[in-house]
Amino acid sequence: MPFTPYHLGPGICLGLPLRRVIHAPTFILANILPDIEPFLVLVFNLKYPLHGYLHSLLVAILMGGIFGYVMYVIEEFMQPLYKLLLLETSETLGSWSFIAAGSLGALLHVLLDAPLYSDIKPFYPLMVNPLYNPLLASHIYTTCSLMLTIGLIYYIGLAAKTVFTR
Repeated sequence: MPFTPYHLGPGICLGLPLRRVIHAPTFILANILPDIEPFLVLVFNLKYPLHGYLHSLLVAILMGGIFGYVMYVIEEFMQPLYKLLLLETSETLGSWSFIAAGSLGALLHVLLDAPLYSDIKPFYPLMVNPLYNPLLASHIYTTCSLMLTIGLIYYIGLAAKTVFTR
């Protein structure tokens, strides 16, 4: 799902309620992170698969973990923004909450994309996509849209709770 808001749905819908356990901003951004690959391929007209290594399960998990660690390192600097946006609670999370959030977010991205695109090789170096099933496309898009709606309603609820409890 390159360049679509669909990956935000699962990120927000799952990340916000779990923000006491995993780092929500990391999880939300990691759900989008693998689409850097098709973006770069299209923008720079690269001779590279649209969905390459970043859309394999192993590399997505590793990349997400590294991203989570980077988010942990910059947490002190970014925390005021996250709290302002209600993406964090007052509880302090350890580095593993960031790493897990990054890995799980990137993994979810690949699992959502794999049924949609035949060029994805989720089990690289195996050169097949056993998850490819284009008949699931409308279900995946509907589910992601529904999750975005639920996530936004949840977020509005958080904002309302914050406003009315001050």
